[in-house]
Amino acid sequence: MDLRLLFTTLGLLFVAELGDKTQLAVIVMTARSGKPIPVLIGAVIGLALVTVLGVVVGGFITRFVPVEYVSKGAAVAFIAIGVLMLSGKL
Repeated sequence: MDLRLLFTTLGLLFVAELGDKTQLAVIVMTARSGKPIPVLIGAVIGLALVTVLGVVVGGFITRFVPVEYVSKGAAVAFIAIGVLMLSGKL
């Protein structure tokens, strides 16, 4: 196992998710329900499924599209979503 890649992924995801709307939603759900364990289990399973989907789709796409194009496409999509959010259209 490539431990460097593992810890790089862990660190990147941890930092990217801090203060994310998902984290805020989990905070609100826990506060409203008063039941942190079911919220934790649901959040962990949900994030795991989304991550599995990303890995599967990423592995499939990179079979046909060079990694450079995937990376640049993701950057453009990220910027476009940010612009749409700032303009109130999303």
